[in-house]
Amino acid sequence: MIEQITQLAESALWHWSLDGAELELVKYRENGVFKVTTAAGKRYALRVHRPGYHTQAAIKSELDWMAALAASGIDVPPVIPTQAGDLLVTQSAENLAEPRMVDLFEWVDGEILRVHLDRAIAANDTAEIGRLFEQVGAAMAQLHNQATVWKVPAGFVRHAWDLDGFVGERPFWGCFWELELLTGEQKKLMRMIRKRIRQDLEAYGQTADNYSLIHADLNFDNVMVDGDKVRPIDFDDAGFGWHLFDMSVTLNHLFFDPLESLATESLVAGYRCARPISDAELSYLPLFMTMRSCSYLGWIRDRLEVPEILERAPKLIGNACRAAEAYLAR
Repeated sequence: MIEQITQLAESALWHWSLDGAELELVKYRENGVFKVTTAAGKRYALRVHRPGYHTQAAIKSELDWMAALAASGIDVPPVIPTQAGDLLVTQSAENLAEPRMVDLFEWVDGEILRVHLDRAIAANDTAEIGRLFEQVGAAMAQLHNQATVWKVPAGFVRHAWDLDGFVGERPFWGCFWELELLTGEQKKLMRMIRKRIRQDLEAYGQTADNYSLIHADLNFDNVMVDGDKVRPIDFDDAGFGWHLFDMSVTLNHLFFDPLESLATESLVAGYRCARPISDAELSYLPLFMTMRSCSYLGWIRDRLEVPEILERAPKLIGNACRAAEAYLAR
């Protein structure tokens, strides 16, 4: 499959008059992301979208929001239009059953947060760990500030990380409580937490101050660290959702870790430098942390044919069960 995706990426370069540029595969999980380097040394990131996840209208809406964020002064990767002025093209390749949508961005310098953070953790540099999370919190707040005042244009289409998107009949990432890999007891636990999540989300409520467009995937691989600044990348999962869910995504990889308190305090401190959030609202953060952990099981369920995801499944199932048990015991 990688060979076919690479062939498609190469054939798409002509849309930007980049024929003959060097391609290097950076990531291939669901989307394929390539580093494009021209003979003059100019670099770009080319994204080949997986089929069936987003419609053309939804991807164009993602790019519209990114352009609006950039226009407001937020440091996100600029989208590069084709020679014809299009932000998104459709390209075919031999041996691929269907064409794929492709877009291009300016290259973002630096290293992913995961690498930088691992180095700080190995050195037990708590000051640097705190600084990193403060910066991510501030960047996240800036996204929310823009989203809560931005007038969404006509025809804008993105999914919703709302009550139905998590625990409705057809959640965006699938029914986590029905994952085939769960035991009978684990399924019972997931049905219990589904009911509790619905109850507590209804109590929390959805307002213009706590819910808007969000990145929804600001994990350690989707934040670039470049010197003393951080930049969010990969808005593929961006949609409408609660601001606390954005926080939970970033913090989830340290859920139940000794560093969780430091990371949370630092993220919140950075967030509050750019946007207010009350202690009363933050009391709901464990709810969203639990939701994030459980939603991964729906993500697995829709991707059972992917070997890498099956390898990750036992750990994700364990995390979700531990999170659900802890939350139900509150």
